[in-house]
Amino acid sequence: MTADISAPAADGPDDSGGFVTLSSRIAYENPWTRVREDIIRRPDGGEGLYGVVERGEFVVILPLGQGPDGPTVTLVRQYRYPVRARLWELPMGMWEHRPDADPETVARGELEEETGLRAERLRHAGTLYQGAGYSTQRGHVYLATGLTQGLPRLEATEADMTSHTMPLAEMERMIRAGEITCMVTLAALALIKARGWL
Repeated sequence: MTADISAPAADGPDDSGGFVTLSSRIAYENPWTRVREDIIRRPDGGEGLYGVVERGEFVVILPLGQGPDGPTVTLVRQYRYPVRARLWELPMGMWEHRPDADPETVARGELEEETGLRAERLRHAGTLYQGAGYSTQRGHVYLATGLTQGLPRLEATEADMTSHTMPLAEMERMIRAGEITCMVTLAALALIKARGWL
């Protein structure tokens, strides 16, 4: 079953920005990603090609606990093939096999799958676009609290993933030191902090 990876609803009224789509074709498609090539007319009247990566919605979760010295957060570390590096990230993911699943259900599932944590409470902090210059993919950011530790249920593609609980202050140090470079992780932390939840 192929996921519904059409463009998500905009955050406000539809805005063409003065662009006109003259033609569109699917250049490539798999169960997770579709690449679309549009021939467009720009607001200045010039024509060109725009490549758009269509992907389904995802979730990112900041699991917030309490340690003896203050707040803790749980990060995962995994190998990311496109950049040939192991990255520190917040738990995140999408359910391509259930594209119409409620985002909170996906968030609870991804959190338990990747870290073994179950959350008593999830708070929706907002949405973000991962790369609006080239992709339609939108993510939902959650703060997870009231955590209970269980066993992770990693998928085959996540076999090398490890889970690490650390003081929030250590995560912030890693960000300052350039050890955490995942854009979604950084944006999710900033959004939750902007709401005054940390």
